[in-house]
Amino acid sequence: MTDKNFDEVPENEGSDAAASGPAPDSRNFAEQNIPEQDSTEATAAEGSDDELTIDDILNAVQTEEASSEDGSDAGIQDAEHALLNDLKRLTAEYANYRRRTEEQRHVEIARAKGEAAKGMLPVLDDLDRAQQHGDLAEGSPFFAIAEKVRAVVERLGVTAYGEKGDVFDPQHHEAIFQQPTPGATESTILEVVEVGYRLGDVELRPAKVVVAVPAE
Repeated sequence: MTDKNFDEVPENEGSDAAASGPAPDSRNFAEQNIPEQDSTEATAAEGSDDELTIDDILNAVQTEEASSEDGSDAGIQDAEHALLNDLKRLTAEYANYRRRTEEQRHVEIARAKGEAAKGMLPVLDDLDRAQQHGDLAEGSPFFAIAEKVRAVVERLGVTAYGEKGDVFDPQHHEAIFQQPTPGATESTILEVVEVGYRLGDVELRPAKVVVAVPAE
């Protein structure tokens, strides 16, 4: 009896019972997922209002570069002014240095020439005395030597001064004797004892003279 009942059970009944069970509702599943997608899109939409666009970023970068360029330009101008002032100062200092060096060079050259010329003054005195005594006859060997020595002194720029009849100048003449002379109206050189010499504006030796002064 029991076996018969199992055999009579229709095959479709088991499948209908299984089909009658709770099956997933595709409509409810879709409705449950739709709000999640909507909330995500809403959040993204809300966040998009706060996000920076490419134009905003480019504008910010350009503004920052412009401000930095303005600051750098001002700094460059200040540095240029400072360097220009330093260059002007150095140029003026170098010009003054060159002027002082040139003046000092001329002074040293004149001093060296003066020292060389001073060493020749006793020789020139001896030549003058020899000429006064007639020892330097023209054409003699001593006359030729004397002319060469005098030529060397002239090339150095040495000139002689102090002649009889010149007005006495205490700045350049050294009076070794004053002789009252009748008819003299001013002090004049009566006799040259030792010739004076100059090198340019530098006086190597004053002329030693006898001065004629007015008689009382």
